[in-house]
Amino acid sequence: MENRLRLLFSLQLVDAGLAELEELKGDLPATVKTLQESLGERRTTQSELESLIKQATVSRDETDVEIMTIKERLEKYKTQQFQVKTNKQYDALAREIDQSQDRITKLGKELEALEGKAAIAAKDAEQLKPEIDELEAELAERQKELNAVTKEHEAEELKLRHEREKHVAKLSKSDYQLYERIRKAKDGRAVVPVKRSSCGGCFNRVPPQKILELRKNDALITCERCGRILVSDEIVETATNAR
Repeated sequence: MENRLRLLFSLQLVDAGLAELEELKGDLPATVKTLQESLGERRTTQSELESLIKQATVSRDETDVEIMTIKERLEKYKTQQFQVKTNKQYDALAREIDQSQDRITKLGKELEALEGKAAIAAKDAEQLKPEIDELEAELAERQKELNAVTKEHEAEELKLRHEREKHVAKLSKSDYQLYERIRKAKDGRAVVPVKRSSCGGCFNRVPPQKILELRKNDALITCERCGRILVSDEIVETATNAR
């Protein structure tokens, strides 16, 4: 049990060190993430607009070709009207002419709508470009700053992460799960010493009997108020000196 407690507190020391390194980065990681998300959203919008413009252009060209084809057919119908010999043939051509003219009118409206849609999309895409350029520039600058800070403490961070992996490998699955559950719920502090008869996490007073039990280092004892794992001065000292 004593070794379990020492491993848990050692892991806590490592995580505290990693947290300090993370604090040195300030709000840069969050800023970079936000910029990346914003840039991603705008690039998606840009891609959608470009796709819309392409589709509208293709549809416009197809509609334009169809109008030209119908107009050619219409001219043939008009010519044929002068060549028919019966009223029935004339009336049939007249219906074809009317239908062709109606179709041309309808396609003309569709053509205007497609051109309007493409124009609006092109305008939106043009307005979006400066935003994307600005976000790309800001992201590059913030990423550069973050990389500089990360590079400065890279060796120390790698060392701590290596230490963490070793501690986790030695812990049982249940102990690690307990540690992580408390750590995530308690601002990164799952294992704390008792200071002046009080919990080092929430500062709630620890009963004298529990302190006596704690000094035996033969049981996993938690704070009655905050639920953090409590360790004795001996565990703190041995774990700290072992680093």
